[in-house]
Order: sequence, then structure tokens, then C-alpha cells
Amino acid sequence: MGRIAGITFAILLYSTMSAYLGWNLKKWLESIHLFRWPIIYWLGFFLIAFGFIIGRIHDLLSPFSIIGNYWMFFFEYGLIICIITNLIVAFTPLKNIAIVGSVAMGLLVVLFAWGTYNAYSPVVRNLEISVDKSGEPLRVVVASDFHLGVLSHKDHLQRFVDLSNEAKPDAVLLVGDLVDDDPIWFVEEGMNEVMKQLKATYGVYGVLGNHEYYGGKIPEFVEEMKESNVQILMDETILVGNRFFLTGQEDSTNKKRLPISKLKPENEELPWLVMNHTPNDLELPSQAQVDLHVSGHTHLGQLWPNNYITNKVFELDYGHMEKGSMHALVSSGFGFWGPPTRIGSRSELWVVDINFTGSK
Repeated sequence: MGRIAGITFAILLYSTMSAYLGWNLKKWLESIHLFRWPIIYWLGFFLIAFGFIIGRIHDLLSPFSIIGNYWMFFFEYGLIICIITNLIVAFTPLKNIAIVGSVAMGLLVVLFAWGTYNAYSPVVRNLEISVDKSGEPLRVVVASDFHLGVLSHKDHLQRFVDLSNEAKPDAVLLVGDLVDDDPIWFVEEGMNEVMKQLKATYGVYGVLGNHEYYGGKIPEFVEEMKESNVQILMDETILVGNRFFLTGQEDSTNKKRLPISKLKPENEELPWLVMNHTPNDLELPSQAQVDLHVSGHTHLGQLWPNNYITNKVFELDYGHMEKGSMHALVSSGFGFWGPPTRIGSRSELWVVDINFTGSK
């Protein structure tokens, strides 16, 4: 009963906030003499507001999912802008709804354009670290959260492949949420042919993220990645090119995953790199003496001010930090979840150069 009550409350709260947005939009449309057909307006408005849920009912309704993804952006920033606009009209001499509403709508459009640019124009971040072990320098490309599907599409994956190949890495590490739940779009859009273009001296490796679990098609996903020359590591540690150990830890969504201590290589002289999608615990990897721990998942909130939430939830929600002798890196992701927009974050990949300072 408690769960049903919680879901009911969430739906009512969301519906109320959506109605508040719809009411503000209606007032603006009325002010510029464009409001027509109230019943059709409200029906269409709530179909869009619940599009993300409607689109999951049946494959034929999947276009609603796309509409729902875009709606998430307008819902979040529409709420912020509407509240500010209402305060301006209520407490300042600016009472003309047509003018104030038009400025607010223009701002929303500008934010949407800026967010779309940030999402589809990835950047390369560079990081140089030192590890107190012996060895020749290593260069790895790290990327996460592609959410490959309808909106994070084949062309966006091609951008990653081109940028990664330009870096000429020794290895490419894909740190989870490679597909948006279901790998069907990866297959149908022929994205495997793009992924196969990735070049790395010692290969391309990946791990599962929470969205691979949500999709419920892990065997199919792993097989598709294998055919794309991507080796998915699931709670296993391998020796790569006789140069370094690489661990792929199951995501914390899997409550039966092995602890990092069980995945530690016996040979402690070689560098140890760990991929773990969700950076919810950096203490245990540090204690296990991991050299480089890479994650994603947070998206750096993807849309400001959500980054304040991720900053509170995770010890490290973005970027690089040293924890003991371990280097930790969290990427904001190459793709996006929900709306194909980013405000306060940017689609990215990391090029990590690892130098070794220990004596041979």
C-alpha cells in the first residue's frame, strides 16, 4: 500500500506541475491571440507530458517516447522560467503578459538550442597521471553513457570513433550505459559497423551499466558488442598486452556482483585499471590499491542545476581526484539520457596519459 500511495502522490504532483506549465502557456497564447480549442489543447498537452510513459506501452507508440524525451527539457526549464516570470509579473511594473511571456519563450528556445549544441558537439578532455609502478607510458580513451538509440544515434557514435582514433590510444574503455536500455536500435541502425572502426593497440573493452540491466537483454547486448569488437567484462580481470590488468566490475544494479577485493590480480607489480559504471564507492577500490578507477553514470546532472544533486550523492560526481594512491575519473558521458540536451555539462571523452614513475 505504501508503494502504491507513493506512486499515486508522485503522479499527482507531476500532473499538478505539468498543469501549472500548461496554464502559463495558455495565458501567453491567449495574450497573443493564438489560443484555440481548449479541449484539444489540454488533451494534446497531457499526451505530451506523459509521452515518455505512453511510448513504453507498445512499439507502435514509440514516437511518444521521443516526444517525452524532449518534453523533459521543457518541463524542467519551463518550470524554472515560469516561476521567475510569474514573480516578475506579480512584483514588478512589468505586467504585459504578451511581452514578458514572449521573452520567456525566447529564452527557452535559446536554452534548448544551446543544450542541443552541447549534447551533439563533444569535446576531448585530457588528463595526465603518474603511477608508482614500472612500465612504458600508456594512453587510454575513456567514455561512458552513450545511451545509443534513436536520439543518441549512429552519427553521434561516429563522432566518438573519429575523436578516439585521432588520439591513437593503447586501449579504449567504454564505462557502461552504451545502449539506451534495449540494444534493438544499435542493431537496426547498423551501429556495429561504426563501432568496428575503433582502433586501439590492445583493444576495446566495456562494462555493463544500469541501463543494460533495465533493458533485460544482457546476453544479446554482450553478443552484439562482441561482434563489434568490444569485449564486455563482467566481474572479471584480464591481463591486457602483458602491460596492465583490467577489471570490469558489474554495476551496483546487480546486488550479487563480486566485491572489488575478489577481482584483485595476484601480480601487484603491473598497473591495475578498473571500470565500474557507477562511482558510488571509491573507498573499497582505494583500499584494494587500484591504480586507475574510471566511471560514468552521473552525467554531471546533464541539466543544471541537477549537478548540485549529483554532487551531494557521490563523493566524486565528475572529473579527476586522487584517493590515496588511486586515481579516480568520472566522465559526464558521451551521450545523454532523456532529452538530447546538456546545460552545464558537455558530451565528452577523456584521453588519459599514464606515466609510470617506479623503478624497473
